[in-house]
Amino acid sequence: MNLSIIGTGYVGLVTGACFAEVGHRVVCVDNDAAKVRTLQAGGIPIYEPGLEELVARNRDAGRLTFTTHTAEGVEQSDVVFIAVPTPPLPDGSVDLSYLEKVAREIAAAMTRYKIVVDKSTVPVKTGDKVAETIKRYGKAKVDFDVVSNPEFLREGFAVEDLMRPDRIVIGVRSPRPVAALKQIYAPFDAPIIVTDINSAELIKHASNSFLALKISYVNALSVVCEATGANIQEVANGMGMDARIGRRFLQASLGFGGSCFPKDLSAFIKIAEQVGYDFRLLKEVQRINADQMERFVKKITDTLWVLKDKTIGVLGLAFKQNTDDIRMSPALELCHRLQKEGAALRVHDPKAMEKARAVLKDVTFVADMNAVAEGCDALVIATEWEEFKQLDLERVRRSLTHPILFDGRNLFDLAEMERLGFIYKSIGR
Repeated sequence: MNLSIIGTGYVGLVTGACFAEVGHRVVCVDNDAAKVRTLQAGGIPIYEPGLEELVARNRDAGRLTFTTHTAEGVEQSDVVFIAVPTPPLPDGSVDLSYLEKVAREIAAAMTRYKIVVDKSTVPVKTGDKVAETIKRYGKAKVDFDVVSNPEFLREGFAVEDLMRPDRIVIGVRSPRPVAALKQIYAPFDAPIIVTDINSAELIKHASNSFLALKISYVNALSVVCEATGANIQEVANGMGMDARIGRRFLQASLGFGGSCFPKDLSAFIKIAEQVGYDFRLLKEVQRINADQMERFVKKITDTLWVLKDKTIGVLGLAFKQNTDDIRMSPALELCHRLQKEGAALRVHDPKAMEKARAVLKDVTFVADMNAVAEGCDALVIATEWEEFKQLDLERVRRSLTHPILFDGRNLFDLAEMERLGFIYKSIGR
């Protein structure tokens, strides 16, 4: 089919590339001319495993093109996907101005029937607003349908998640667009759930909020484990073997971050508030997440006493492994907290250092992860990159002024770290 994707961020670009990979003809639209030029010239503006090859292959095959003109994308497609940012406002609600602007642009460009699909994460009832906007600003007064098709992509695994999804949710106001959406997703061979549009919009916020709850639960449990001498990893493994619970998202850590969980949690609390429900459970999830960072910083200050004029190495800047995304990264928050206490930082991340340079000032960026610890009073693991497990611990111990390692991701074995002579502080163990 002929498709357009408006917005070429982590969701839009992955979606467009994967749709092209299964044979659809896709026009990706973005108002950032520099980004579009980069994509047209063979570059890629974000890091996501497997994405660069996917984009190159389908661009070369002519199935994937890029433009700055919304009208061009709308004209060339039967189905228009909206994948623009929906950032948080100061009160926790969602800024829908980008979405509204695109809806007006689509309306102005339509000359025949279109299916307009909300791929961006939006509050319930947004589909109604998009439909109302298109109807109001449409010049040709042609027929259209608005569909909610939330994404469930994990950054760092987005290509894999889209090519092999566990489910596809399609929310509609009438049966008319269902066949076309099923045709688009047929090559992905996944269960398709057709709901009303309001339910589809709620599924996304409900899913992310539940996963955030699960992370905060295990982090709260890690406090009990530390207080009782238990091991959170063993407790989580024992819990996770229960099929009703499952092991995923039961990893104690610095807490969740990124562009989705914090934003979606705040938005869902606000959505509930607007319909008269005080979602206190989710507010507690937020509090636990904030407390987890406080506890970890206290662990560092309790061990090092005074941070002023001390040098600390930090491994990890992205909010999670396999991405260069630093938005609302716990690792960056930790860096800022350490700097506020007067510490000097030496930092490394496999993919996120270039983006971090714009927001992390007065630090030393180190290209080799094994060299970060040189001359440091302590080393901190802040992001769960798989390569950090291959750290040359003997070299690190020799490089440190004192063999102190704070592991915010529980990457290393307790007994092995003790054997190597480290003062090793992890989470819930």
